[in-house]
Amino acid sequence: MRVVIDTNVLISAALRDRDPEAVILFIIETPGFEWVVSKPILAEYHTVLARPRLRLPEPTRDRWASLIERATTLVDVAEVHPLPRDPKDSPFLACAVASGANILLTGDRDFQEAERIGSLLILTVSQFKRSVCGRPPHDAGASQSR
Repeated sequence: MRVVIDTNVLISAALRDRDPEAVILFIIETPGFEWVVSKPILAEYHTVLARPRLRLPEPTRDRWASLIERATTLVDVAEVHPLPRDPKDSPFLACAVASGANILLTGDRDFQEAERIGSLLILTVSQFKRSVCGRPPHDAGASQSR
């Protein structure tokens, strides 16, 4: 099960240490799940984690940078078409399409309106935790109730 994680979920995990962190750790530690990224996504992760206004302590930034390096799978994305509503979302959709991702994990309301794009399931952290955590990877997303 390939998962693309939006930056807002990563930052929530780094700032709050609650459900977003638990879900990311679930993805990393559960066999059958794979956190996929592209070069633009990696760059955005690192740029946002380093923002002074977030006031993330250096050990926290280092922990997440190390986790990202160790736990993600880099995929090549040939082309990114900007989305008219929010061009910053484009790399996440492009990565999901290029990698054949099953899930896009996001807190972005623009994505939440869609719920699904083709076979790509769009879930919030709470939806993922409720419907995917605790299920075997082959069953995840099979019976989504909304």
